[in-house]
Amino acid sequence: MSKRIFLSFALAAIFGLSCLISPATAAEKQKDEPSGIKASTRQPAASHVNNITQTAVTAGALSCASRINQVANFLTAGSQNVGVLMFLTPNHPDKQLFSVSMEIPLADASAYASASFAPNQANGCGGMYETVSYWPQKCTELAGNNFGTLKIIGTLSKDITVLNGGELTKIFLMPAGKGCVSIKKEMIR
Repeated sequence: MSKRIFLSFALAAIFGLSCLISPATAAEKQKDEPSGIKASTRQPAASHVNNITQTAVTAGALSCASRINQVANFLTAGSQNVGVLMFLTPNHPDKQLFSVSMEIPLADASAYASASFAPNQANGCGGMYETVSYWPQKCTELAGNNFGTLKIIGTLSKDITVLNGGELTKIFLMPAGKGCVSIKKEMIR
């Protein structure tokens, strides 16, 4: 089978599977996300095979293609001109960790997001993503205004507050100058 036909079949399979699992959790149902995009507008588009997924499949990372597409669509929904840097291994990419870093333009700033995917997990492909955003308000205000339903579970050591978004989701709030940096981390199974 030619590489082009194989790629077409792989992308068709991804298209069919991309809407099976949504990474949305209780944290996404908050008023605003750390990146400032409403959760309701950030659901993955079932019909869109994004450039990140296409590049991963072309490089041979097939096992996690559906998960890559799901998370990349979720993180970049509604954003134009997303900057992307991919970490693909040249040897056996379908059996190796795949990672991507993104700069996601927002209305008045940019957010950083990274996502990593591991094939051959109990569910076929495990994943994790992080989003990092700066907010021009104190962390205590941010916690109450934007993440009010999440419980503060303590600090990592001294300055970074941890909010509980469920078993697989945590939000870290770190003071930065006069504002706050939020770091949302979620594992996807």
